[in-house]
Amino acid sequence: MPAFGDPGAWLAIVGLAPGKHGANRTGRPFTGDYAGELLYATLLRFGLAEGEYRADPSDGLRLKGAVILNAVKCLPPANKPEPAEIATCRTYFEAALAELPNVRVLLALGQIAHVAAVRALGMKPSATRFGHGSEALAPDGRILLSSYHCSRYNQNTGRLDAAMFESVFERAVAIRG
Repeated sequence: MPAFGDPGAWLAIVGLAPGKHGANRTGRPFTGDYAGELLYATLLRFGLAEGEYRADPSDGLRLKGAVILNAVKCLPPANKPEPAEIATCRTYFEAALAELPNVRVLLALGQIAHVAAVRALGMKPSATRFGHGSEALAPDGRILLSSYHCSRYNQNTGRLDAAMFESVFERAVAIRG
């Protein structure tokens, strides 16, 4: 799945993989699944999107200053990619990120996205810790923020709520200045 968003983006949101009922079906990241409701509402709230999100790629929603990439390119079985899939997709993810020269902040949604972003930024996973709101400075000056994934499971169990999710976007905007 190609990146979705602003080619001049300063913020890259790194998701896990296309969801079965969302991006894999609709062709647009986080579109048509529960996670997209929170993600796109948050992007609209922070001025990183314009239009109206209606869970349909023809809704006209556009990202401004942000782009969405996935660490894994295809729908993994049981929504849990194998290490070999993650490793295979790494070159595609890194190539997509390299095509975005203005990205200064990466926001990883979930641990798999966090590790993929850490590696893409030239760091070792053992040198950073994943956690909601964690922050790491890459050797080239870009900043990695991490959040729990905005999945239905994380929202339903209370692991992530809208205020927590918005807090990482607040930090991203503050970093940008």
